[in-house]
Amino acid sequence: MWSRRSVLAAGAAAVVGLSGGLGGCGFRPLYGRSRQNDLSTILSRVEIGPVRASTTDDQDLARVGQQLHNYLLDGLSPRGAQGEPVYRLDVLISEGISSLAVQKSAVATRADLSLNATFSLMSLRSGRSLYSGSGEATASFNILNSEFATLMAENGARERAVRQLSDDIRQKIAIFLKSYSDNG
Repeated sequence: MWSRRSVLAAGAAAVVGLSGGLGGCGFRPLYGRSRQNDLSTILSRVEIGPVRASTTDDQDLARVGQQLHNYLLDGLSPRGAQGEPVYRLDVLISEGISSLAVQKSAVATRADLSLNATFSLMSLRSGRSLYSGSGEATASFNILNSEFATLMAENGARERAVRQLSDDIRQKIAIFLKSYSDNG
């Protein structure tokens, strides 16, 4: 019969053994501290340019650009900038809404709101582009009988999509900068 203490000891030994094996295969946690570079410090040195909208006359998209800028700022440097900026992130966004559920009367009852972004990371020292990418986020909302309720549902979907897009861009930038700073 196994005692509780022997089961815990065996579990701890397994965790130690597995973590030792991961180090041998080159695994490094993304946000783990290394001897050379701390990723949170590197990310805090990314300057975020104004997020541009693909159509300049859309007020909702201009607001989405402000929100995305703020979420990226919070995600990349939650403790504020730690030194002079080394990189600049430029983002261009677009938005689309498509009907999903359509009744026999041709009235839509559900829609998808999609946000798309293309971004580029530039070195402020050399002036050259280091990394370019894109991201997409989709959130659904109900189309209701009340126009106000539908507008609120759409705004909620837009908020969720902006957060998701911000996280996607932040992760892609973090992965790139982690490998770039380890090699450079």
